[in-house]
Amino acid sequence: MWQPLKQQLWEWRGVLITTPVVAGIAIAFRLLGWLQPYELAALDQYFCWRPKEATDERIVIVAMSEADLKRARRWPISDRMLAQVLEKIKAQNPAAIGLDLYRDFPVEPGHGDLLRVFESTPNLVGIELINQDNPDNSVAPPPILSERGLVGANNVVNDMDGILRRSLLTLKVNDGVQPSFSMLLAGIYLESKNLFPEPLQQDPRIFQWGKAKFRPLASNDGGYVGIDDGGYQIFLNYRGPAGTFPMVTMTDVLEDNIPDDLINDSIVLIGATAVSLHDFFYTAYSNDTTMRESTTGVEVQANMVSQIISAVENGRPLLKTWSEPVEILWIVGWSFVGATLTWKWRYLGGLGGLSLRRTAITVVATGALFGSTYGAFLGGWWLPVIPPLLALSGSAIAITAYIASTAIEIRHTFGRYLTDQVVADLLENPDKQKLGGENRKITILTSDLRGFTAISERLHPQEVVKILNIYLGHMADVITAYQGTIDEFMGDGILVLFGALTLQEDDAHRAVACALAMQLAMTSVNEEIEQLGYPKLEMGIGINTGVVVLGNIGSEKRTKYSVIGSAVNLAYRIESYTTGGQVMISPSTLEETGELLRIDGQQQVKPKGIKQPITIYEVGGIGDNYNLFLPKQQETFFEVNQKTKLQFNYAFIDGKHISNLVYTGRLVEISNKGAKLRANSSEISAIPEPLSNIKLNLLDPDNVNQPSEDIYAKVLEKTAEPGIFYIRLTAVPPEISAKLESLYQSVIRNCS
Repeated sequence: MWQPLKQQLWEWRGVLITTPVVAGIAIAFRLLGWLQPYELAALDQYFCWRPKEATDERIVIVAMSEADLKRARRWPISDRMLAQVLEKIKAQNPAAIGLDLYRDFPVEPGHGDLLRVFESTPNLVGIELINQDNPDNSVAPPPILSERGLVGANNVVNDMDGILRRSLLTLKVNDGVQPSFSMLLAGIYLESKNLFPEPLQQDPRIFQWGKAKFRPLASNDGGYVGIDDGGYQIFLNYRGPAGTFPMVTMTDVLEDNIPDDLINDSIVLIGATAVSLHDFFYTAYSNDTTMRESTTGVEVQANMVSQIISAVENGRPLLKTWSEPVEILWIVGWSFVGATLTWKWRYLGGLGGLSLRRTAITVVATGALFGSTYGAFLGGWWLPVIPPLLALSGSAIAITAYIASTAIEIRHTFGRYLTDQVVADLLENPDKQKLGGENRKITILTSDLRGFTAISERLHPQEVVKILNIYLGHMADVITAYQGTIDEFMGDGILVLFGALTLQEDDAHRAVACALAMQLAMTSVNEEIEQLGYPKLEMGIGINTGVVVLGNIGSEKRTKYSVIGSAVNLAYRIESYTTGGQVMISPSTLEETGELLRIDGQQQVKPKGIKQPITIYEVGGIGDNYNLFLPKQQETFFEVNQKTKLQFNYAFIDGKHISNLVYTGRLVEISNKGAKLRANSSEISAIPEPLSNIKLNLLDPDNVNQPSEDIYAKVLEKTAEPGIFYIRLTAVPPEISAKLESLYQSVIRNCS
């Protein structure tokens, strides 16, 4: 039970680590207040996006415009003119009248008239400005209205960016509570509808009023962090921008130029809209344009009143927020979403740092976040937007960064089995990981060490691996330098592809140049292994150009990125004809590269699977920008003294199979790398085919029944008299090699 759970935890390690870490960072940023400006801006944007609401006909604004001031020719307007306006409004039976004008001292003429209106209007509410920190900045209310308890505070709460997002219901003044202007007006209106607030027993600060439940705002509610929550504050759920409420001018009222039923049973707010009076505020709608538009103070008060009566009478939502623990879970949840989606689809579109499809998933998730929070906003909930967005994107970025960093490790690991190009191509293009392939013309290079099997049989496995690592390391460096794709290491053999990933015009040229560079690098290989006391190595290389099937071959459980086709088989066949130090190419490769090559020889062969004989070419060099040439070595055969002629047993090798037919022959001539043998049998079958492989055993003249260790050689395509053939030694045991070398040196001395 523990093992499957352990496996699951490992598979989802990215999500389990990233989710709490990134969520913790986002929560910390929120608690520090660093995200508050962005969260408030997001709230403002939601207000701007919200569909336009129906006009609240229960509220009418009587505006004192610039034109009204010009008519009055003074500010403040006289008490007589204000009394006339109030009488006109009062005559149309409004539910309540809100005088959003300071009237703390008489403005003659007509002060007595105004006092009589104040005394005779029970539903008229005035304003005062309360400033307990600096009483000198307070503005007193009209005394008569104050005595009758018909004064509300018109204090507003600005956020640090100057925008009004909160509304005051009451203020704490000394030991008492002063209702706000909007609260008092709404209360008068709702009392006429027999709707009264009822505090909850479990928490008297929370009260039920009609269809709405009011609860005071706390300092960390919503996107706020550590704000002053003094008084009884609620979020201001604006009904709309400037111009939302029905509005008439003071002149319209005085001239009776308003509809008869406009004011009846409505709440009338009287306030200044003249630009010269500077009674303007920034609201949530002020961020909707490049030029921040402001809203008059009387319209702000209208929004506050409308919010209360709409919630109580109609159930219009008041803005609510979740508790802090729930908001933390919300942020953690979106961190989990970002981490999970990115982790689950981490290979979608490859392992690159940026992936269009993975990015699209993150964009969709971001859209879901905005969509869900916007939908909640329409339902009256202010949910965190920026912290979960930070958590979502942060988790996605963290997972992507982790994937990008591990991609380097993945490339390094798999690069030990495939070339960097193949690994990168497969990781960045996952479609290429699917089973199947495509037809493509490429150049195939195959190499093999001559006689290495015989050498490895005499060495400890660790020594064999050490030699191979030295050899393959040097060869891999050369192949990489010529942009070859190492498809496979097969023991001491290498299969290299040119044009497998990206076709280039010089694929064949680079293949030949690479082969020559590999042969030249054998000098360094042999210097290194000879210092360790191991025998020298020789390598043969075959190259062919043709159409192959390239792609992923295998099953869903085990897949190999490789090539198949007759062109690959022919490359192997050509390599099998080579002796140590040779580079042989096919006619198709010569056709691609002929003008640049130095051809040192050619042979006609009939490989298996090929109906007609073909000519293969030995390449000695390539010019142009490559300028690589193998040294020309003239092999000289010296006749062996009849008294020292050696006897051999030999058998033909067909592929990996050694023939049971054994022939005998004797040494006629010797060179530094080969020999000339005469078959003791006159049978034609005793003469091996040119370019075939044979196994030889040196016979002791004193005991012919005790042959030496195996010697391997390739038959040369070199003209000789009947019954005689030339060989190139490919694998010779150390003792026999020393004996042949001694014989060769003595022959040279005798000839000189």
